[in-house]
Amino acid sequence: MDEYICVTCGVQCTASESPPPRCLVCEDVRQYVNWKGQQWTTLQKLKAEYRNIIQEEEQGLTAVVTQPTFAIGQRALLVRGARGNVLWDCISLIDDATVRALVRLGGIRAVAISHPHFYSSMVEWSSAFGNVPIYLHAADRQWVMRPDPCITLWENETHALDEGLTLVRCGGHFPGSTVLHWAEGANGRGVLLTGDTIFVVNDRRFVSFMFSYPNLIPLTASAINAIVSAVKPLSYDRIYSAWSDRVIPSGAALAVSRSAARYLTATE
Repeated sequence: MDEYICVTCGVQCTASESPPPRCLVCEDVRQYVNWKGQQWTTLQKLKAEYRNIIQEEEQGLTAVVTQPTFAIGQRALLVRGARGNVLWDCISLIDDATVRALVRLGGIRAVAISHPHFYSSMVEWSSAFGNVPIYLHAADRQWVMRPDPCITLWENETHALDEGLTLVRCGGHFPGSTVLHWAEGANGRGVLLTGDTIFVVNDRRFVSFMFSYPNLIPLTASAINAIVSAVKPLSYDRIYSAWSDRVIPSGAALAVSRSAARYLTATE
C-alpha cells in the first residue's frame, strides 16, 4: 500500500495497492491532466530524486523550496507565532533533513493551507511534527484526497490561529481560498501570505486574480470585489505569494486595490 502522489499537481491520495485511475484535482477545470497521461509517484521516490532548500525570507519567516521543481512548484512558508510556528501552504516532499532543519527553527505547531492545489503531502507533514492540526476551509472539503483526523475544517470568514496570525477566506480561485495575515511581519507593518489567491505578477507593482492560472480562466467582477473586500480591513505592507521572488516588498495594500481596478476595467 502506498499513498500515491500526482506528478502534475503534487497532491497525495489515500493509500492504495495500485495507483488511482484518476486525479480528481487535475481533472477539475482549474487544473489539467499531464499531457503524457496521468502519472503518479511516491514519497519514497521523491526523497531519492529531490531535496528541500531552507531560505530565510525575513526575520520570522522561512521558505521551504523543493529542488529541482516538482509539480506546481510552490513553496511552503514557516511563520513565527506567539505560541509556535505555523506552516503556511505545503509541498509534497518531506524528509528527515527538512524535519531536522525546521526543528532547529522551533518546529511546527500547525499547518494552514490556502487552497486544494497546495494540499500536497499535508498529512505527512502533520505526522512528522507530532500530528499537528491542519487548517483547511470547509468550503473546499471535497478536494481532500487523503482524509485524516489531524485535519480541521474551519468555517466562516476568518479564523485566528494565534495572536497576530489570522486566516481570511477570500474565495475566488476556490470557494475556500484563503490568505494568512501576519500582523508582526515586515517590521510590524504587516504581511499577507496569499498563495495564488492574490498572485504577484512579473511587474511587482501589481497582483492578479484568476479562476484558473494554467487554463487562463478569469474571475468575475463580483469575485474580485469579494477578494478586495476580504483583505481591505487588514493592515499590511508586504505580500508573499506562492513562488520564490513573487513578493511585493512594500506598498502591497495599494497594489491590490490598484490591480483590482485595472482588472475590472480590462474585463468590462
